Amino acid sequence: MIAGSALTETEADAADLAVRLRGVTKTYETGVTALGPLDLAVKRGEFVALLGPSGCGKSTALRLIAGLSAPSSGTVEVNSHGAARRGSHPIGFVFQEPTLMPWASVRDNVRLPFKLAHAARNDADARIDEALDQVGLAEFASAYPRELSGGMKMRVSLARALVTDPDILLMDEPFAALDEITRFRLNNDLLSLWRNLHKTVIFVTHSVFESVYLSQRVIVMTARPGRIGTEFRITAAEPRGEEFRTSAEYAAFCREVSNAMAPSYAGQAGA
Repeated sequence: MIAGSALTETEADAADLAVRLRGVTKTYETGVTALGPLDLAVKRGEFVALLGPSGCGKSTALRLIAGLSAPSSGTVEVNSHGAARRGSHPIGFVFQEPTLMPWASVRDNVRLPFKLAHAARNDADARIDEALDQVGLAEFASAYPRELSGGMKMRVSLARALVTDPDILLMDEPFAALDEITRFRLNNDLLSLWRNLHKTVIFVTHSVFESVYLSQRVIVMTARPGRIGTEFRITAAEPRGEEFRTSAEYAAFCREVSNAMAPSYAGQAGA
């Protein structure tokens, strides 16, 4: 466990960083300060989980990194090689809901980023096929959202995020609404994709168990306004699978992270 903040200044200077937030805050027009000040550094190729109670600014942090919202103060730095690759985008975003177009096929839902960028159809086709294959939906390219299970819909959303070959993948509680078996399966598939594609992943979750299973670092955030409370390095050997999920090592990590979460929930209504 590392108490306090993310990487130390010495480590951050030496690291090849994908994302860095310095003194970032976010205050809305209502006067509510949702976040910060937040200091966070994420290395290229790292899998980091942001864990904390509702309203602590986890999703806000992702939106700031993605450029979907501007910080009230501080700086957000995103370093990506994606712009150097034709048709690439530095960031892919998977939201809490699949947000699929019900009138469009799986293929056309995945095509959306290229359509918005007015990319040539022929240039996009091969990338769409590759993304659908990566998430195990090659056989469902012509299906429509109404024909898919919840897990399959989320796979379409993941394919849409991967299709532009981003360096950084931001995931905002993508599996929270799924049943446990489907969630476990998608956790395993996501880890496989991360190992094979070497993406930087920042994953927001409320689940201690999911955060420990997936990530190399778990960032436990405080209650609003969200700051980094405690950081844990999950040092379990790779690749992880069901043996890790049922191991004493996994249980010990989960217990330690759960204990660190308790102060964030103290005094919350319904807690």
